Amino acid sequence: MDAPTASQGMVVDLDGLARLVEALQRRCTEVIGPVVRDAAVVLDRIETADDLPAGWTDDQAPGRYRLRRRQDAARFGHALGPHAWKRVLHPPRERLWRAERAPGAELGPAVSAVEVTPSRALLGVRACDLAALAVHDRIFGDPSHPNLAYQARRAASWVVAVQCTDPGGTCFCASLGTGPAVAPEAGADLTLTEVLDGGHRFVARPDTARGADLLAEVAGRPAGPDDEAAAAARVSAAAGRMGRALDPEGLPAALAAHLEHPRWEQVADRCLACGSCALVCPTCFCSTVEDVADLDGSGTERWRRWDTCFTADFSYIHGGTVRASTAARYRQWLLHKLSTWADQFGSLGCVGCGRCITWCPVGIDLVEEASAVAGRAWPPDGIGGAS
Repeated sequence: MDAPTASQGMVVDLDGLARLVEALQRRCTEVIGPVVRDAAVVLDRIETADDLPAGWTDDQAPGRYRLRRRQDAARFGHALGPHAWKRVLHPPRERLWRAERAPGAELGPAVSAVEVTPSRALLGVRACDLAALAVHDRIFGDPSHPNLAYQARRAASWVVAVQCTDPGGTCFCASLGTGPAVAPEAGADLTLTEVLDGGHRFVARPDTARGADLLAEVAGRPAGPDDEAAAAARVSAAAGRMGRALDPEGLPAALAAHLEHPRWEQVADRCLACGSCALVCPTCFCSTVEDVADLDGSGTERWRRWDTCFTADFSYIHGGTVRASTAARYRQWLLHKLSTWADQFGSLGCVGCGRCITWCPVGIDLVEEASAVAGRAWPPDGIGGAS
């Protein structure tokens, strides 16, 4: 059949999804997608479409995550797990270079850079995570401080997005305009919408020329008006089922005006300063660098690893730590995310995924805390709020 154009949709069934994964395998070294492991939906390498979490969904609330079985076999009928896609493109620990002294040499160790991981296919990227990747593209693509390894991985990646149809109890992307719908210009090569009514199928939309080429290898039929309407209805319904809402209008200034708000100390009484919120956040990008030497002196390596503003060393300068209290560290994290980030990068540093709320061990709710400091009502009308 004729190859679809970048505006022509196609309907594929479960066998077509399997062929899509096979087509990605032919193009990429590995395909990364959602799988069930350790009682959660995480991101890992998949070999076939059978590795996807068929028939699983999740219940999420502040400090709570539970998998449960669905009444159907949806492959993407879950919300977000603890893994953000940054762990693929900006890994938690990465060797920058290794220097080795040649045998018998007294000077001039040879420095070797680490090879960039070959291309990957990212399967199942949601709209909020696409917005987070756009944030990292801007930060790591800054010509004055480029992250060349990230840029190489990003350029070599294929992105297959999936429209969110089952948001979690801590999601609030709709209120920030970062989801649940995937816009054609959001950065995906191909976008899928899983439809279960009237037969299990996927409405596929190619968003780039190479996405159209990919879809041409997957047998299916052209998407008709009924298919498009069914897909749009599922996404629209998801927007109305968000567990939270955060109005970004005027929020950065409202938060910056309350640096001494008593709420900072109140939340510090609960906060463990563990940094889980920053580690699961899809936009947090801070890192530190450490050098490791071989015991015999034959070589040394430099590694970059994730860091967070919750560690004591993060704000250390000669003479001590600038932010010594938990209250100061939490304030730094929340204000950077929802206030000063806008000054630096022209947008909020939050995409409304809700991971920081779900995976906080004590259930601290970013939306509730930001609303309290900004002097806004919580929960807003029609929103469930913290449980």
